[in-house]
Amino acid sequence: MILNLDTNFNPYPNKEAILFECFTFSGGEPHIKISSDLSKVNEVMISHRVNSFNDFGLLLIAIDAVKRMGVKNIEVFLPYFPGARQDRVMVPGEPLTVKVYANILNNTRIDKVTIFDPHSEVTPALLDNCSVIDNHLFIEEIVKTLPENVLLISPDGGALKKIYKVAAFLKDYGVIECGKIRNVETGRLSGFKVGEDDLKNRPCLIVDDICDGGGTFNGLAEELKRKNAGALYLAVSHGIFSKGTEVLNAHFEKIFTTDAVKTVEGDVVTQIPISKIL
Repeated sequence: MILNLDTNFNPYPNKEAILFECFTFSGGEPHIKISSDLSKVNEVMISHRVNSFNDFGLLLIAIDAVKRMGVKNIEVFLPYFPGARQDRVMVPGEPLTVKVYANILNNTRIDKVTIFDPHSEVTPALLDNCSVIDNHLFIEEIVKTLPENVLLISPDGGALKKIYKVAAFLKDYGVIECGKIRNVETGRLSGFKVGEDDLKNRPCLIVDDICDGGGTFNGLAEELKRKNAGALYLAVSHGIFSKGTEVLNAHFEKIFTTDAVKTVEGDVVTQIPISKIL
């Protein structure tokens, strides 16, 4: 059985759904009450899309509630793991946020946690009994709809290792290495570089794990155009889009994402359900 804490997110539609009610107390604390009978259930999966610390808190109390109903084996599916971008301490005074989240979840002693396309290798290394679903099938679904001569674009060094694995999985896709210059103290970007001087009007698909405000991808798109890129496409596993997708429309023909974070709509957006990738 599966407990989908976000009722608009159903990653495993073939699993029987557990019924529940949840709300937030006036003091800000999340609460849950499970109404399905779990007395004869040995295994439960809990899924959630975490967009706040309260979302994470709901997950924690749901784990406790399921345990108190006698379920022995509990798995968690978190396609977007919170704090994954805060996976190193850049300057003194900062926390190692992803480890804080990982330690809390590890202390629940669940049997397994599954995550989708983590930001780096740090997250699965910190989590006990972690299973990783890569982005290969996601990108495979996308390239089926694009020109055959599309190039895969790595936006920075952090994405480089993963994009070469994607290219090996897809076969016969060229990779262009790119980079960005960032001030570690302010987080501001000051420039981009593209590994080829002439892209010969070939279509380009930028592949990354997260899109937040979109500034990185707009800046890189401008540099790619200066290098004679053709049509530009963007594929991000986790579409946060804190400034909306419209800010990207001027540069990209199409934007592809999953429902790992939230449901996204836009004129040029194609959202591929996680359930299709699984």
